[in-house]
Amino acid sequence: MEKMSRVTTALSGSVLTGRTMHCHLDAPANAISVCRDAAQVVVAGRSIFKIYAIEEEQFVEKLNLRVGRKPSLNLSCADVVWHQMDENLLATAATNGVVVTWNLGRPSRNKQDQLFTEHKRTVNKVCFHPTEAHVLLSGSQDGFMKCFDLRRKDSVSTFSGQSESVRDVQFSIRDYFTFASTFENGNVQLWDIRRPDRCERMFTAHNGPVFCCDWHPEDRGWLATGGRDKMVKVWDMATHRAKEVHCVQTIASVARVKWRPECRHHLATCSMMVDHNVYVWDVRRPFVPAAMFEEHRDVTTGIAWRHPHDPSFLLSGSKDSTLCQHLFRDASQPVERANPEGLCYGLFGDLAFAAKESLVATESGRKPYAGDRRHPIFFKRKLDPAEPFAGLASSALNVFEIEPGSGSMSWFVDTAERYALAGRPLAELCDHNAKVARELGRNQVAQTWIMLRIIYCSPGLVPTTNLNHSVGKGSSCGLPLMNSFNLKDMAPGLGSETRLDRSKGDTRSDTVLLDSSATLITNEDNEETEGSDVPTDYLLGDVEGEDDELYLLDPEHAHSEEPEYVLPQEAFPLRHEIVDTPPGPEHLQDKADSPHVSGSEADAASLVPVDSSFSLISVSHALCDSRLPPDFFSALVCDMLRFYAEQGDVQMAVSVLIVLGERVRKDIDEQTQEHWYTSYIDLLQRFCLWNVSNQVVKLSTSRAISCLNQASTTLHVNCSHCKRPMSSRGWVCDRCRRCASMCAVCHHVVKGLFVWCQGCSHGGHLQHIMKWLEGSSHCPAGCGHLCEYS
Repeated sequence: MEKMSRVTTALSGSVLTGRTMHCHLDAPANAISVCRDAAQVVVAGRSIFKIYAIEEEQFVEKLNLRVGRKPSLNLSCADVVWHQMDENLLATAATNGVVVTWNLGRPSRNKQDQLFTEHKRTVNKVCFHPTEAHVLLSGSQDGFMKCFDLRRKDSVSTFSGQSESVRDVQFSIRDYFTFASTFENGNVQLWDIRRPDRCERMFTAHNGPVFCCDWHPEDRGWLATGGRDKMVKVWDMATHRAKEVHCVQTIASVARVKWRPECRHHLATCSMMVDHNVYVWDVRRPFVPAAMFEEHRDVTTGIAWRHPHDPSFLLSGSKDSTLCQHLFRDASQPVERANPEGLCYGLFGDLAFAAKESLVATESGRKPYAGDRRHPIFFKRKLDPAEPFAGLASSALNVFEIEPGSGSMSWFVDTAERYALAGRPLAELCDHNAKVARELGRNQVAQTWIMLRIIYCSPGLVPTTNLNHSVGKGSSCGLPLMNSFNLKDMAPGLGSETRLDRSKGDTRSDTVLLDSSATLITNEDNEETEGSDVPTDYLLGDVEGEDDELYLLDPEHAHSEEPEYVLPQEAFPLRHEIVDTPPGPEHLQDKADSPHVSGSEADAASLVPVDSSFSLISVSHALCDSRLPPDFFSALVCDMLRFYAEQGDVQMAVSVLIVLGERVRKDIDEQTQEHWYTSYIDLLQRFCLWNVSNQVVKLSTSRAISCLNQASTTLHVNCSHCKRPMSSRGWVCDRCRRCASMCAVCHHVVKGLFVWCQGCSHGGHLQHIMKWLEGSSHCPAGCGHLCEYS
C-alpha cells in the first residue's frame, strides 16, 4: 500500500485526499453507501451495521448501529442508503421484510427511528428521492413497491409489478416523478409516483432476472441495467420506445452497476458470483474493461463512487469482510495485456486479420500473398485524446474475400434441411441420405451411406437375388463386372449336357458364377461334394495370390458398356477354328435342374472372367455366415467418422452418429462426440437453421448435448385481464374466471398458435395480429399500448 499514489481533489471548497486502502470488517458486507460530504461510509450486512470515517490514510470506525442485548432481524440488512440531502438520515432493507429508518442525530445510543412492516417478504432495495427529504421507495421479493412518507407511519402508495420479485428501484435524477424498477422476469418498468395503478412503460431488457439499474447523472434518458445474462445494457428512455444504445458483455452475472461521475461513457460493475473483481467499462468499447480492481478475494457485494463529482475514488464492500477504497490511477489495465492481433474465418470463407496499426503502417509496401484478391479494408476508430488508455488497443482490420461463388455453402444448408436422421428404418435412412448427397454432387458421401447400409442392415432387408459372390485373384484393382444374362433363354436340356469337365488336363478360362442361394457348378472329380444336397455359397480358388477378394455383384446395376454374351443355339458348338481363348462361355449348369433353386431365383447370373490358372472346387457348406457381423467393421466406421471430421465435414460425422446410434456410439469417446456435436450445432445456428439444430440436440447421443434444449424452457403465463400469473394448467384464470387466450381481434378462444405483446399482454391468432398491425400500431384490445410484431 505504501507504493500506491495519492490523489487530492478540490470539490466546491472541500478537498478529497486519499489513496488505495482497505480495512477488515467484522462480518461480510451486503451493501455500502456514502454520505453527502464523502467523508463517511456506512456498511451493512446480516451481522454488521457500522459507519466508518474515510481519512487520508485509513478507515476509522465511528459508530456501531447494532445495539441491544438481543440480536434482531431488523438489523439483518440486505441494502442500505444514505440520504443525499440529510446527512443524519439512513434507511435499511431488512431480510424479514421490514424497512427501517435511522436518525443519527438522536442523542440516545439507539438510532432507530421508524419501522415499516408492510412487505411480506425480503426487501431487496431502498431508495431516497433525490430532492424530497421525506420520500422513501422500497422494492420487495413479494413483487410490490411501496412509497413511504417519513412523516407518516404507513405507505402512501403501493405499486404492483405483476411479477414474482422486485430486484431494484431507482428514482430518476432528472424527472421528479419517475422511477425505474427491475424484475425477476427480465422486465424493466417505468412508473409515475402519482399513478400507482399502472406503469408508464414496460419492456424486456434481459434474458433472465434484472438485478440492478442506474440512471445516468448527466444524460436524462440513459438507464443502465445489469442481469443474470452477464450483460450490461444502456437504454435510451427519451425516445418513444426504449432503445438499446450500448451493450457490455461481462463474464458473470451483474450484481451492481454505477455510472462514473464526470465520465459520460464509463460505468462500474461487480458480479454476483464467480468473479471477484470490480470493473470500469467504456460502453463504446464493450469487450475489454478500461480498468480493473483486484483487491477482493470474494464476491463484491456493493460499490459506490465516493463523490458524485469525483471520478477518482471508488468504494467497495465484499463477502471477504473487507472495505476498500480504490484509486482509479492504481487500477490495472486489461487493455495492456490484450492481444492486438486476431484471425477469423467468416461464414462464407472470408478471412479477417487484425493487427497493430503500427505494424500495418510499417508494412505498407508488403507484397500481397496468393489469396489476397483485393486491397485490404481498414477499419479505424477515431479515439478521443482525453479518453484514458487512448491508443493502447488500436488495431487495423484487413479483410480478404474469396472469389464469388467459390465458397458457396448452399450444399451444407440443403444437406442439413433434407437429411433424414430418424423416424425410418436404418436402410431407408441410408438410402435417402445417399440420394440427397448424390443429387448435391457429393458422390463420396453418397457411397459412404450405401456402404453403411450394406454393413448394418439385416440380411432380410436386402433381397438375396441381388447378392452374388465371387472370389477372384488378389490384385490392386477389382475384377470387371460382366453383364447378366437370363437362363430362360437357354435351350432345353442345356443344363443336363453342359457340365463342366475339368478332367484330363482340360483347363478353362471361363467361370460361371450363379446366385448365392443356388447350387454352384461342381467339379465331378471332387467326390466329397458330388451329389451333395447342401447348397454352396462360395468358390475356393487355388491361387498363388496374397489374399482372396470377395466381390458383391448386382445384376440390376451391371455395366452397360460391357458386351452381352449370346448363348449358342446348339448344346454343342459346331466345328470351328480352334482358338486359344474362346470368346464366351460354352458350359453352363442349368439352375432349373437343381432342387434347391426356384424359378424366380434362376432368372439372373453374372459372369466374371478369371485367370486360367484359377481352379475351382465346390464347398459343401458356407465358409461363414451370410455376411460378416457389423461389429467387424466398427473400427473402420470410426476411422471413417474421424476422417470426415478432420476434413471439416462435421455434418457427415454427426449425421452418421445419430443414424447409427448405439451401434457406433460405444466405440467413440464422449468428449470427441461432444466436440463434433457442438461444432455442428454452432454451424447450424450461424446459418439460422434453428429447427435442424434443435433436432440434432434432441437426437444427440451425447448426454452433455441432449440437455441443451432443456434449460430456460419454462414459460410463465399471466392473465391478460387481471394480470395475475396463471396457476392452473388450463387457460381459465383462477382469479377472474375468464379465458386468458382470447383473440383481441376476433374475440374467440385461441386453440392453436397464440402470439402476444410483451408490453401489454394482449394477443391472439398469429394471422389476425399480423393483419391488424399492418394497418395500425395500437393494440387491438384498445388498451392504448403501441404493439410491435417482429
